[in-house]
Amino acid sequence: MPDAPPIDLSAIPESQRAAVLAVLQENSALKEANRRLEHLVAELNHVVHGKRSEKLSDDDRQLAFEDLETAVAEVETRREQAAPSTQTPRGTRQRNLGHLPADLPRIERVIEPASLEYPCGCGRMHRIGEDRTERLDIVPAQLRVLVDIRPKYACRICSDGVIQAVAAPRLIEGGLPTEGAIAHVLVSKFADHLPFYRQSQILARSGIQVDRSTLADWAGTAAFHLGLVVDRLEEHIKSSGKLFMDETTAPVLDPGRGRTKTGYLWALARDDRGWGGEDPPDVVFTYQPSRAGAHAEQILQGFDGILQLDGYAGYDRLTRPARKGGAPITVAHCWAHAWRKLKEVFDRDGSEIAAEGLRRIAEFYRIEAEIRGMGPGQRLSARQARSAPLVAEFGDWLQAQRLRISAKSRLGEKLTYIHGQWGGLQTFLHDGRVEIDSNAIENLIRPNALTRKNALFAGHDEGGRTWARIASLIATAKINGVELFAYLRATLEVIAAGHTASKIDDLLPWNFNPSS
Repeated sequence: MPDAPPIDLSAIPESQRAAVLAVLQENSALKEANRRLEHLVAELNHVVHGKRSEKLSDDDRQLAFEDLETAVAEVETRREQAAPSTQTPRGTRQRNLGHLPADLPRIERVIEPASLEYPCGCGRMHRIGEDRTERLDIVPAQLRVLVDIRPKYACRICSDGVIQAVAAPRLIEGGLPTEGAIAHVLVSKFADHLPFYRQSQILARSGIQVDRSTLADWAGTAAFHLGLVVDRLEEHIKSSGKLFMDETTAPVLDPGRGRTKTGYLWALARDDRGWGGEDPPDVVFTYQPSRAGAHAEQILQGFDGILQLDGYAGYDRLTRPARKGGAPITVAHCWAHAWRKLKEVFDRDGSEIAAEGLRRIAEFYRIEAEIRGMGPGQRLSARQARSAPLVAEFGDWLQAQRLRISAKSRLGEKLTYIHGQWGGLQTFLHDGRVEIDSNAIENLIRPNALTRKNALFAGHDEGGRTWARIASLIATAKINGVELFAYLRATLEVIAAGHTASKIDDLLPWNFNPSS
């Protein structure tokens, strides 16, 4: 719509010019705000739907959302200020008002009129009702000091000695923190991704001087005591017949060379929710200084069954008859990785062959979405009847394309990769417990990337091992819907009180009961 022709203010009576000028300025401000809002909405759409969004990690994409949505809110507020009489009130246009839990403490403030006397002079007014509105208020973390007082008692007549209660147990004898304080430090670093030096700065703003080395000492002590729980978690997970495995980099300081080296967090996970399995989901991280396949073999000692993983060649040793620590493992490879290989080519070259491969794989996933949550027998029947013929057709199509395409081309390399995983890509057709991909494990290890970005690196290989131990409990508690701070505080308190190893199963995250 074209802009209206400019108004000649000289033709307007002088007494009305100020009002007309105000309207013009308001309209100009609204037009500018609308233009800005349209630009931001276009940017949001680009992040969500544009080709470049495929190259953004989930963390980067969330950061883009946050910044753009913040800018949108700013523009909408500017529009309201420019034309308050024509805009929807801000309180009614917010998309996510949220729900305030009934158990949150309520601080009631009664706001009375300036005067309760009738304007007509008839005396004091009577209360006939009220309006109540609730808003979420946030108070920064409250620091407090717990003071234990142990009175001493003695008999006034005899001298049989003094009676006094035994001191309350502590995880760190003679130390400053309660188990709740230690739990807060662990959650802040390993769940909320705040390195110790930043936590130290936050405490300093409240007048508490705790050096980051002290916080590290608290975490190390907790990691030692929690080791029994993590070891039991590992035993529990290896008793399963099907697991996921993956590895992710963990930059570690190399003191001898004065720079960082690349360590690895190996993740072993169980997630049977896709087929209604009774075992709770869990994940155990193990730090190792390299990505050598021998580490996977060592970690998996005692496990026999099906392992879902990507196409990393280091896992090949697990399928050999001479595998150390158990029988040869049955491998289930990941169709999501095959899809990504073809997607890379399609995004770069617009290849029709890659597009056809993506379309075929999408049919497998459509069937998987329909049978998710069914029992393994039902899933297996559906796959044998519906998916198996499609996978066989994909195999024939794959071989035909490999004969047409140079193996040295970009597309040829991707097709060769899929061909190399072909046996493992068919495992899901023969066992209803197996998933079509290993996305479950990737989603579990992804949060550790944020910790890496914030902490930059672990200071030593031992720091990587501590990292893995605490992250195992944090991740397992999360996927079981357990409140992290309450779980860690209660667990540390029980350990400090001398919880015996014979009852260690009570301390596994999925057995946590806040009321116990």
